[in-house]
Amino acid sequence: MSEDEDAARGERIAKWLARAGVASRRDAEKIIAEGRVKLGGKPVTQPATFVQPQDIVTVDGQVVHEPERTRLFRYHKPPGLVTTHRDPEGRPTVFERLPPALPRLISVGRLDLNSEGLLLLTNDGALARRLELPSNAWVRRYRVRVFGHFDTAMLARLKQGITIEGVRYGSIEAGLDSRKGDNAWLTMALHEGKNREIRRVLAYLGLEVSRLLRVAYGPFQLGQLERGAVEEVNPKVLREQLGLEAPVRKRG
Repeated sequence: MSEDEDAARGERIAKWLARAGVASRRDAEKIIAEGRVKLGGKPVTQPATFVQPQDIVTVDGQVVHEPERTRLFRYHKPPGLVTTHRDPEGRPTVFERLPPALPRLISVGRLDLNSEGLLLLTNDGALARRLELPSNAWVRRYRVRVFGHFDTAMLARLKQGITIEGVRYGSIEAGLDSRKGDNAWLTMALHEGKNREIRRVLAYLGLEVSRLLRVAYGPFQLGQLERGAVEEVNPKVLREQLGLEAPVRKRG
């Protein structure tokens, strides 16, 4: 089917749900497969189902509003929160702590329970997926407090990548900021960011992480944003950083 034919029929529902901030496109397809999505009161069974501007879409019985303009927020995640909308263990989540006036948001990647610092949030699942792609080659930069014995040559070798229990971790730039006794602050930068990558790599080197703070994600910086605070990225800055020529807007 041509793009013109697609446009005449509307927008595929998985993409529409992603732009509405319900979930990433991949997760939207899972939600559809679970029978949680209805279009005009009827269950949706195929992600290729099309949505027209006047259609009513619900997820778990709740109406999903038409996608608005794409928005991106910087959030200073405190430790002790999980980056999920619902936690089966009942732990507090990032999204429970956000100001109620914000739109429904999803995270760009994650920070684990005890990690803190910059977390990007967006109302556009397609944008979240785009910003997570390794092909962006965006650097994730962290400050890490560690306990244990090491030398700088050990850190320098991480730039060549490392394999731990069959898992290959790519190049990591690691440098010593300060040291006092067995405690030290490191700056670490990586491009991919596998699950708990920094903690696993440092544990392999015999170092215990006592604090992990993300200070940058690509061109977006934590800066002076206070813990727990959230601030919207200027739309002009968002357009410039993503190389877009026109305003980022969602269309129904």
